[in-house]
Amino acid sequence: MSTWAQLGYLAAAVCFILSLKGLSSPRTARVGNLLGATGAVLACVITFYEYDVDNLNAILIAVAVGTVAGVVGARMVKMTQMPQLVALFNGVGGGAAALVALLELVPLEGDPDPKLAALIAVGFTVFVGSVSFAGSMVTFAKLQELMTTRPVLFPALPVVFGVTLVAGVALAVDVVVNPLIWVGAVLSVVGLLFGVLLVLPVGGADVPIVISLLNALTGLAVAASGYVLENSLLLVGGTLVGASGTFLTRLMAQAMGRSLANILFGALRGGSTLGGGEVSDRPVKSAGPTDVAILLGYAQRVIIVPGYGLAVAQAQHTLRDLVDVLGSRGITVDYAIHPVAGRMPGHMNVLLAEAQVPYEQLKEMDSINGEFKQADVALVVGANDVVNPAAKSTPGAPIYGMPILNVDEAHRIVFMKRSMRPGFAGIENELLFDPKTTLLFGDARDSLSKLLSAVKSL
Repeated sequence: MSTWAQLGYLAAAVCFILSLKGLSSPRTARVGNLLGATGAVLACVITFYEYDVDNLNAILIAVAVGTVAGVVGARMVKMTQMPQLVALFNGVGGGAAALVALLELVPLEGDPDPKLAALIAVGFTVFVGSVSFAGSMVTFAKLQELMTTRPVLFPALPVVFGVTLVAGVALAVDVVVNPLIWVGAVLSVVGLLFGVLLVLPVGGADVPIVISLLNALTGLAVAASGYVLENSLLLVGGTLVGASGTFLTRLMAQAMGRSLANILFGALRGGSTLGGGEVSDRPVKSAGPTDVAILLGYAQRVIIVPGYGLAVAQAQHTLRDLVDVLGSRGITVDYAIHPVAGRMPGHMNVLLAEAQVPYEQLKEMDSINGEFKQADVALVVGANDVVNPAAKSTPGAPIYGMPILNVDEAHRIVFMKRSMRPGFAGIENELLFDPKTTLLFGDARDSLSKLLSAVKSL
């Protein structure tokens, strides 16, 4: 490789590193995203000019189709569907790495003295890439509600899971010993099956954590394929994705208050992610927008807890207007952001940033939990599991052990919900039946619009 190409790859790698740094803060996330895209484009341009590329026309057609699909898909996707898009893109990356590794088996099959390290990398990439692809497709289907979001179990699942894992490891070893393309193909099929079995038992609020884990696996598969192709940039990029995905998975598991093993396999022993999902017929206290407006209008401190329901209704702009009106009347208002609010980390931050909510008003769980005792009103907009007291009081509940926002400590609680259906974890929230709680039923945007009008008329 020429010196200029090596320098270009180095510049692209630096862009990737700076991109990750930029994505660590909402203030610099846009710049970080642009830096990552710039590095990827630079790497592609260098590759086309540096190497003699076979089937150039077919590759350019595939790039054009992928570019159009990516641009159209990214522009059309709703904010509520962003986690599904992440899962889909992640799966495609893992599948691509597995296919590349399979193709590399063709020359290795005829090589009388293949490199041992290359064969190990091929076996690893085919299996892990296939697992990531299949698992990501299942998480996409769960989040898109193309299948049930609850754990899918059958009596022999632990046995089938164990046999599939052993078979995958054995076939990966066989690829190293006998680098035959058909062995690699069988290994990829076993990897696909293992990926499906890995994600099926996961349900409820644990799905985003699995997406992060699969993202880390995709990064490792890409890094291994970089070794196979002797491409240092793939090795660097894949390692960055694998490391950051692993770190994010660990942080999310800590935010849920559970180990990764419990998240992945807890449902196999009847706990962890299992939720009932039944709609309660117990009586609750409800009110109209005018009553809630009076409650807010005479408060001195209000804490708002946004959730997935806010994103579904696209009500963030109306909520921002309501907060502005309350603030103009001397009422202190903050947003309490749970680490896993919505469907993925940062979901609520991005949603509220879209409505130009001042970053200073967004308070993370650890910094605001002690302030609920001083709050006159806690306004919960479309959230459920992240404020459910069962996380503290009900051993065996799907979310037991997960740190939650201490909404139950506020003087008054207002829940904005479409219905009494349970949250993503599929369990009932006792906070809805607390004497301090008032429910305002309806679509979040419609209810907030009426609430805004009522507050203005006070």
